[in-house]
Amino acid sequence: MGLLRRRRHPDHDHPRAAEVVPAASADEATEAIEGLAGLSSEMERRLPGVTPAGRLAWYREHGRRRASALVSAVAGLLSRGGLAAAKGAGYGGRALADRLLEAAPRIPIRDLATLRAQHPDAVGPEELAFRLALGACRASAAVGASVGAAAMLPTPPAMPLEIAAETLAVAAVEIKLIAELHEVYGQAPVGTRAQRASAYVTSWADRRGIDRAALIGPAGLAAVAVSAEVRHKVRKRLTRSTLRRLPSLAPMLVGAGAGVVVNRRDTRKLAARIRSDLRGLPAADPGYWEAAAPPVSRVDGSSELLY
Repeated sequence: MGLLRRRRHPDHDHPRAAEVVPAASADEATEAIEGLAGLSSEMERRLPGVTPAGRLAWYREHGRRRASALVSAVAGLLSRGGLAAAKGAGYGGRALADRLLEAAPRIPIRDLATLRAQHPDAVGPEELAFRLALGACRASAAVGASVGAAAMLPTPPAMPLEIAAETLAVAAVEIKLIAELHEVYGQAPVGTRAQRASAYVTSWADRRGIDRAALIGPAGLAAVAVSAEVRHKVRKRLTRSTLRRLPSLAPMLVGAGAGVVVNRRDTRKLAARIRSDLRGLPAADPGYWEAAAPPVSRVDGSSELLY
């Protein structure tokens, strides 16, 4: 997010009227993105031995607290990066698109072996995909609750920036979900990290699985490189998402409830569409699921693959 913002001094004729505000470092941006990805993973926890009411309370409270801290961090990065979110959806959409495209390659994506190791009792791709979608929906809802709750303050001056941060936060959660669903269904594209990230962002903007032609190799992925068309799609999607989140500015609990409902519903619809696109396609490697089976410990201390 290597931008500098020039801040006007209250006395614009003062010789130090323009101050340079340091842009967010790459480490700070990466930490915020990894935190958002971690939130989604945390919301996948099954919490064995906990009552249904206890699980619901944990998801709501833990998610809200984590999401609140993460959204505040992203809002700070956007502010330091020079994003003028309050100047209108058009300018804000362009700035948000730039931020998302810069951040996308840094979103940590778990490969199938890691996902299966974290969910060893998932008996097949459908069950694992369901768990990932559920975790992403909970994370999106938590982000909506954290921003909506801020609207209950008597004077929330930073709310436009927080809405922009919420939009980016949910986009990061959903892009991570799309990438990992492609892993689960054996449809992960090949290519450089930047090429794969571009393909996933395009998939997110289109609300569809990656085009089959992009799965055959780097030459196919070149078709979805970050072009003017891709930027336009991302900007349009982000602007639409921002406008849909404006009810979060409503006073009292109405805003908090609206943020939860809108985010959870949108992420659920996206997950259902991506899963529908991917489940009917033949895997590039027919044995991909078995090859990623997690090892299990035997009584004698050795290990074997869990099929």
